[in-house]
Amino acid sequence: MSGGLSRRGLLGGGLAAGGVALAAGGYAAARLGEDAAAGGGEPASYPFRGQRQAGIVTAAQDRLHFAAFDVVTDDRDELVELLRLWTDAAERMVQGQSAGPVGAVNGAQNLPPDDTGEALDLPPSRLTLTIGFGPGLFEHPELGDRFGLSDRRPEALADLPHFPADVLDPARSGGDLCVQACADDPQVAVHAVRNLARIGFGTVSVRWSQLGFGRTSTTTTSQSTPRNLFGFKDGTMNVRAEETAALDEHVWVGADDDAAGGWLAGGSYLVARRIAMTIEVWDRQQLGEQEQSIGRFKGSGGPLSGGAEDAQPDFDLQGSDGPIMPVDSHVAVVHPDRFGGARMLRRGYNFVDGSTDVGGLDAGLFFIAFVRDPRTHFIPLQTEMARNDRLMEYLRFTSSALFAVPPGVREGEFVGQALFA
Repeated sequence: MSGGLSRRGLLGGGLAAGGVALAAGGYAAARLGEDAAAGGGEPASYPFRGQRQAGIVTAAQDRLHFAAFDVVTDDRDELVELLRLWTDAAERMVQGQSAGPVGAVNGAQNLPPDDTGEALDLPPSRLTLTIGFGPGLFEHPELGDRFGLSDRRPEALADLPHFPADVLDPARSGGDLCVQACADDPQVAVHAVRNLARIGFGTVSVRWSQLGFGRTSTTTTSQSTPRNLFGFKDGTMNVRAEETAALDEHVWVGADDDAAGGWLAGGSYLVARRIAMTIEVWDRQQLGEQEQSIGRFKGSGGPLSGGAEDAQPDFDLQGSDGPIMPVDSHVAVVHPDRFGGARMLRRGYNFVDGSTDVGGLDAGLFFIAFVRDPRTHFIPLQTEMARNDRLMEYLRFTSSALFAVPPGVREGEFVGQALFA
């Protein structure tokens, strides 16, 4: 059996019949997701290679498995080989094929399979794999310049500052590498990250990871605005794939942005922040207080100053008790007009990770945003939000990381190859 055999082909051949019943729910969910995607003009799968990495402007899928890795070798050649192997595996998996060229069931009986097999009978589910490089890959705080890359580090690629009200867990922050796996079936996304971690054993180890469900952003004009766990529409003013000029201005790194980062031209920066929501406290607030905290009506998503969801807020409109749009509302505090027009492309997801030690839901928003420069497009906004946003009463930031996401992978290349040239 060749490595190009699809996961559906394996099912049709009867080799994975034993897994059909166990995966029926996941298969049905994936099929429904693909049918919905097809109705919106989206393909069933995306190529891994291209001008940009998929998973940025791609129509946001419903599920996420995000993982950050520590590089545990100091051998540059081993790191490069890992990126080659990850590229090959990613190229196969996004098309619904096995992670390795042999597959889960066709290898020698006395050797481990080169695919773990839990996605044998599942379609591609619009899987995208987006790979980024953290600051520690260039200059590790304890291990130094392990790979001779310190002079290639862009100035913008540095650990994010500790913002007011951050309660970060160091064990689930940072990382040398990251993989963002998005798909319409959670099992497909988990399979992808699991196999990349397996391939990297001895070269990398998983530092932390996060599962997400229910996208909280709209990345194309064909998608409707989703709601977060507070029940409000989220990401109304997000940069979308069709806004090519806005993408060039706010998302893609320019060729002249940073001399050391020439390898990053056409790529982007990925900001990841785990935001725990105090769900129980929020749920006890009056509807009016909730809307005043956000600055939007909960039902329509329109600004409190009036108009439809996509209407621009009128911050000068006065009511009997002052501005109709509260100056400390989330919309007012983080509006692009306050930051020189800087915007970002958000790709966040809801999460529920069981219960906290005091019996509340460990739930919230796993915030992901792609920006051209975190120093201008994220840090000022997050600083202002932490200091003055009324919504902060209900939020706790528990995880934080920044990664440089290189541009797309051309034929014959591996991801990030220009960095090592």
